[in-house]
Amino acid sequence: MIESLLSLSPVIPVVVVHDTDEAVGVARALVDGGVPVIELTLRTPVGLEAIRRIAAEVPEIVVGAGTIVSPDQAAQAAAAGAQFLVSPGSTDQLLDAMTQTGLPHLPGASTVSEVLALLERGYRELKFFPAEAAGGTAFLKALHAPVPSARFCPTGGVTEANAASYLALPNVGCVGGSWLTPSDAVAARDWTRVKELAAATTGLTLAG
Repeated sequence: MIESLLSLSPVIPVVVVHDTDEAVGVARALVDGGVPVIELTLRTPVGLEAIRRIAAEVPEIVVGAGTIVSPDQAAQAAAAGAQFLVSPGSTDQLLDAMTQTGLPHLPGASTVSEVLALLERGYRELKFFPAEAAGGTAFLKALHAPVPSARFCPTGGVTEANAASYLALPNVGCVGGSWLTPSDAVAARDWTRVKELAAATTGLTLAG
């Protein structure tokens, strides 16, 4: 049982693949690099099958489904073997559907009102998306004093260059980023590069 999605790794790789062999290769490279988690997005037609293959062939990694934007996707991702869900935003129907799967999930928020609404529903761990466009570290710093109980995984514009500045904030538990799995490296099946990029993130630490 996953007690906290924000404690799995300093960086949750956000991964887009176009065939299932890529998905398995990426997952194995991340594990080899010391990253035990992957968020496989449903932005391509192979997303669900990619989750099935990772769950079956790379059991060492915690596989989640990202870009959950409809209730149907939540159920489909759970059936495919996803161990957690991530949504870029939140609606009542979407939250209900993710809850009904029984899986831990990170609902998305980008405004104070959205954060408060999620807190009212009992959430304490949230996705902050799109992080850079929605105010970045300045927004999260300002939010911490009035809303200290909310913790975040900022995603969207988070890069190797600015990840440490997010992780230094007291209300950030991890970040989500795609730089660990560059599209050109995935297309070329350059798993050594992915492994090296993953290994470089394991030295990132949280504030306090």
